[in-house]
Formats: sequence, structure tokens, C-alpha cells
Amino acid sequence: MNRKARPIDNVYLLLAFAIMALLFYSSSMGYEDQNVQPLLHQWLESEPLRGLFERVAFMYAGSEVSIAAQGYIGFIEFFIRKGAHFVSYFLLGLFWFLGLKNRVAQPWLTFLVALMLSVGYASFDELRQSFHPNRTALMEDVMLDAAGAIVGLTLAMLAKPKGRRRQKLRFKR
Repeated sequence: MNRKARPIDNVYLLLAFAIMALLFYSSSMGYEDQNVQPLLHQWLESEPLRGLFERVAFMYAGSEVSIAAQGYIGFIEFFIRKGAHFVSYFLLGLFWFLGLKNRVAQPWLTFLVALMLSVGYASFDELRQSFHPNRTALMEDVMLDAAGAIVGLTLAMLAKPKGRRRQKLRFKR
């Protein structure tokens, strides 16, 4: 089912490249340039929901993630950073799929190509971070990025286009 590419498909591809450029720029910055903890201290000075979050503890990349280990603000920042990973690659996978779906014959192949582009870029991005001082390359981040891309791709693949109506089958008598 190879359909003709539409102008909106090019917009989706441009959005995918724009996200990759933003990720490239973000990965080029050191942690100190991206630190949101001072802002979080201002906004969350009263530590809302601390009682609820104190019960949460788990391991990520060999380190404990908990309020006891990182403090309240560090704990919240962890989820903001990892949420940004997930959402960025959710959008990257979504835009790759939407941009390629009318250029690739089979939906499953579009899914696979978009997934490979997204996860390949996540791997490249983490590799680049390993060469940057004050940054750490984590395989767990690549897996989180892949999960975001898979969710975005799956939603794009399952979504029905709006403007198209199903044609009713008519039987000749």
C-alpha cells in the first residue's frame, strides 16, 4: 500500500530532524548547564507529596533512586530528566513513522525503519555523551529512549486517519 507522499509528510520529517538537532544540542551541554535544581528549590520549597514519595526506592544504572539517597529535589529532578528522555524519543518515533508511512510500502516496515532510526540515534547520542566531561552514557537511557519510541510508533500505527471514512461494501444483487 504505497501511497503518494504528501506535503505534511515532509513536515513530519522536518520535525524528526528538529528533535534530533535539539537532542544533539542538549547532549553537548554539561550537567551544570542543564541543572534545574535551583528552580525546583524555589517551586517545591515546601516539598509537597514528600510523604508519598519517601516510600519509592529503586535502582537505576546501579544507583539507588530515592529521597534518602538523592534528597527530595534530586529525586524529582531524576523523574524530570528521565521523562524528558521518554517524551523526546516518543515524539521522534512518532514523527519518523508519520513522515515515512506514505513512502514505505508496508506499515510493519515503516515501524521497523522508524524504530531503527530512533534507537540508532539514541545509541549515537549516548555514545557522544561518553566523550563529554560531566556526562555519563547509560545503556538504561537507551532502553528508556527505545521504550518512548516504541510507544510513539505504536500509537501512530494504531491511529486511524481523521478525514477518511470507511467505504461501505456494496453487494450486487
